[in-house]
Amino acid sequence: MNNLYTAVIKQEDDCWIGWIEEVPGVNCQEKSREELLETLKVTLEEALEFNRQDAITAAGSNYYEEQIAL
Repeated sequence: MNNLYTAVIKQEDDCWIGWIEEVPGVNCQEKSREELLETLKVTLEEALEFNRQDAITAAGSNYYEEQIAL
């Protein structure tokens, strides 16, 4: 399954700033648009992995994983 996320980006003075619309807290700042998009991707991957591990830890034992498609 391909997951798509929306990067909201803008140039402000001499830097680029951006947020991932669907995941609170994923935001970055870089000197170029290309660097920003790459940093947002890496940060999003890290945030999703952290959230996965956090959910598994919170569930404890005897849990099931179900995929939900929107």
